[in-house]
Amino acid sequence: MRMAEFTKDMTIGEMLRKNPEVAPVLMSAGMHCVGCPSAQGETLEEAAMVHGMNVDELLEALNQL
Repeated sequence: MRMAEFTKDMTIGEMLRKNPEVAPVLMSAGMHCVGCPSAQGETLEEAAMVHGMNVDELLEALNQL
């Protein structure tokens, strides 16, 4: 069993640097701010809350990459 690659306390910027393929997943979920400056310091959990998304469902999709 492999460990989850991403966690909800990682910033969007960290996630993008670790695996650029997260961008299409986030964008298809409605999070189109992957290139905005706040994405560099905002955690996935914070971004999900702002966008009204379920962070656990988003993490599940991201960790399928």
